[in-house]
Amino acid sequence: MTWRSAALHRAKVGALILALGAASPFGAATAGEVTSDQIVRALTPNKPLTRSLSAAQPAAATGDPTQAKFVDSLRNRPTRSLSSGERTQIAEITKDKPNIDLEITFEYNSANISRQAAAAVEALGKALSSPDLKGGTFVVAGHTDSVGSDSFNQDLSERRADTIKRVLVEKYGIAGADLVTVGYGESRLKDPAHPDSGVNRRVQVVNMSDQSAAAK
Repeated sequence: MTWRSAALHRAKVGALILALGAASPFGAATAGEVTSDQIVRALTPNKPLTRSLSAAQPAAATGDPTQAKFVDSLRNRPTRSLSSGERTQIAEITKDKPNIDLEITFEYNSANISRQAAAAVEALGKALSSPDLKGGTFVVAGHTDSVGSDSFNQDLSERRADTIKRVLVEKYGIAGADLVTVGYGESRLKDPAHPDSGVNRRVQVVNMSDQSAAAK
């Protein structure tokens, strides 16, 4: 990676989209605009959303013991320990799960969450620790754009996913075993036609459950 491309990469990776599940057709909610209740609505299967937010239809419960065993094997795994095949399998399992997009900014060339994003992160923490979602299993997946080297982007995506998990565990008391972290780097662009676009720089949080905690 040249000096110029590295500088451009640092400038671009300062802002990420925190996307829960698949992409929302309404775009991302900016930090501070979204509430914990809106996040709960977006992540709770079969629960209606407001007009400004959207969720993909959750996959039907399959009761697949092989899939359940795989998910259980990921609990407490270091992000960097996942193989390419495991990352692909996670993406396949989570592609149709409930979702919402949140704009989360990070400090310059860093995995530290910016002060401007504090409200959105707080809303996320409150939502995941709410009665409707607490105890569920969530995948926290980091993504970058295509600017910079593959190894740089892979590392950055993993570190930012780890940051979200650490805050959720330490500040909001969410069990670490319930948060599976994975980094995709630039391998799964949200907008392949514009690989350096800001929409590609995001962290996905996916609800793996097919029913709400209250319905269990």
